[in-house]
Amino acid sequence: MGCFMREKVIEQKLRTAVKSKGGLALKFTSPGTVGVPDRIVLTSDGRVYFVELKAPGKHLSPKQVKMAAVLERLGHKVRVIDSIEQVKEFMDDIYSA
Repeated sequence: MGCFMREKVIEQKLRTAVKSKGGLALKFTSPGTVGVPDRIVLTSDGRVYFVELKAPGKHLSPKQVKMAAVLERLGHKVRVIDSIEQVKEFMDDIYSA
């Protein structure tokens, strides 16, 4: 339960950070398709990122690895975030230019 709560805290930080910059971090579900990332981040300037959130130290499942590879092959950016610090790094990466 502790790891689940931790992942939820990281997810909330991501949503709040993206919203503060005028973007959206939408929950992503795709019935019938396994391994899709947790969130689609849409920036206010039209960029799209797929984000998988994990509890600290947890890793992608084989199906998540496969789906991330498919999305990247299609030209989309996929990030895995497992800490509050990585939320900050992600935000710095996508909003520094």
